[in-house]
Amino acid sequence: MNPRPRTDARHQRPDGVTDATVEALGALSKALETTERARGALYDFHQLTGSADLALDDAVRLLHEAGHGEHAERVEREILGRNVIPGHWTFQIVEEYNATYYDAFREVEGGIRQELADGRDHLHEAEMKAARRTEGHPDHTAD
Repeated sequence: MNPRPRTDARHQRPDGVTDATVEALGALSKALETTERARGALYDFHQLTGSADLALDDAVRLLHEAGHGEHAERVEREILGRNVIPGHWTFQIVEEYNATYYDAFREVEGGIRQELADGRDHLHEAEMKAARRTEGHPDHTAD
């Protein structure tokens, strides 16, 4: 069996942590990272929808200036400031996602990582880095 490659001190595998545990923690971390990306997409949705709503101000003004007051008023009445789902603007969706799912996911992942690996993060990736680096090359240092 090959010895584990040397990682930086912050990513040293605690005594007794098995390969299977490192692999499981890596999968859990990857799932959390995917959730981070989903959360970012949700913030994109929030900001894009808000920007579109604010851009309606120009559309309404231009419709009025072009002599299409009825159409401008329809946009104001039916679209401007409209809920994106019943009872909710996008900021409320973001808040509910964070409170219902994201915060719980982070708490569970962090608690498991704390219990199984003394809170150390990215052990799998750190060991992959150590295994793939060229010893002695200045751009492949362990630290």
